[in-house]
Amino acid sequence: MPYFDTASAAPLHPVARQALQASLDEGWADPARLYREGRRARLLLDAAREAAAEAVGCRPDELVFTPSGTHAVHSGIAGVLAGRRRVGGHMVVSAVEHSSVLHAAEVHEAGGGTVARVPVDRMGAASAAGYASALTASTALACLQSANHEVGTVQPVAEVAEVCAAAGVPLLVDAAQSLGWGPVEGRWSVLAASAHKWGGPPGVGLLAVRKGVRFAPQGPADERESGRSPGFGNLPAVVAAAASLRAVRAEADAEAARLRVLVDRIRRRVARLVPDVEVVGDPVRRLPHLVTFSCLYVDGETLLHELDRAGYSVSSGSSCTSSTLTASHVLKAMGVLSEGNVRVSLPAGTTAAEVNGFLEVLPGVVAGVRATLGVPEEEPQAPVAESLEVDAVGLRCPQPVIELARAIRTVPVGGTVTVVSDDEVARLDIPAWCAMRGHTYLGESPRPPATAYTIRRNL
Repeated sequence: MPYFDTASAAPLHPVARQALQASLDEGWADPARLYREGRRARLLLDAAREAAAEAVGCRPDELVFTPSGTHAVHSGIAGVLAGRRRVGGHMVVSAVEHSSVLHAAEVHEAGGGTVARVPVDRMGAASAAGYASALTASTALACLQSANHEVGTVQPVAEVAEVCAAAGVPLLVDAAQSLGWGPVEGRWSVLAASAHKWGGPPGVGLLAVRKGVRFAPQGPADERESGRSPGFGNLPAVVAAAASLRAVRAEADAEAARLRVLVDRIRRRVARLVPDVEVVGDPVRRLPHLVTFSCLYVDGETLLHELDRAGYSVSSGSSCTSSTLTASHVLKAMGVLSEGNVRVSLPAGTTAAEVNGFLEVLPGVVAGVRATLGVPEEEPQAPVAESLEVDAVGLRCPQPVIELARAIRTVPVGGTVTVVSDDEVARLDIPAWCAMRGHTYLGESPRPPATAYTIRRNL
């Protein structure tokens, strides 16, 4: 069964498995001790740090290992904000950062700090100009991911780093999705990553803090990992993480070229094979293994279950999945369709036959889900009124949009349909539907406890 969700967690790399087994035998002792077993463990830890630092592009004494990528992000943000508290309590993030960054920003706000959220374009990319306008004299830290976790868009880190450096503001980069493909360019100050994204074992993160960055570790500290990640680390996992990072980087160029061809095939064929699909994310400046698309009139949870039954493991940023009650903050910030969202992220070694099999299965699965939901046929229908109001209160994604599609055929060209909905996602998906179908979105108005969305028929 093809596994197409490596953006969530990559399968364990064979090199990681070998290194893990070897270090379980040799690296079980405390590397802080001076006896023989401790010295052996210390040699393994030092070698792992040097290998990881080489891949990151920093000095070994600038890098520490943490219990996870999220821990690295939280520790990095808290440490910089504390170290630069005299500068001020202002923080800048992009609107599409990973939830670990956004959660840390929310905690900072709750503690009295301020946060500016830089918007992105429809491709999901932030801009250096956006960061420049958000920086102030009291900005203590700026954060920008190297590439988006959900849509794969590569961010202009080098350009934003120059803007931040000119303002004297450190830039923290979440490099979890991209580090396996290559180093992060530019003058970043702090970098965080997670081993399970590149085929290392889960439970290992990296935190790199450049020399000269004011950094004050928060919470109780000890002598391990420069005081930035206390406790006895999982040395066998650390060794496996560093070994697998070196291995995937050695394979990265060739594998990226191969997977990019397969992803391009998905991007092209999905739009041709499945009606009413929006492929999202930058088609050029993107990770080589990841593609995301959204399908109109589809229940995301059902779609994922049906694809799983067909043998394909994918993920979703759709609001219609059991793991979330609201639309993906990334898709929302981009202003693209969220319903029926599918993220395909190919692991190393994915074959053309596996991708072709997915493309053969997908149209039938989507059609089946749409039929179950009662999606209206595209047939001409005599207008029944100049304007129409649809009561969709209580209906959840994608039903408000399905009701809109059914109603729009009953008004003449130039007529209007108003959909009254209490589904938060309708605010995103109704304008996206208008853009895809060629109609005009006229705006919204409060209709407590719901909202009224008005659309003018153009075709």
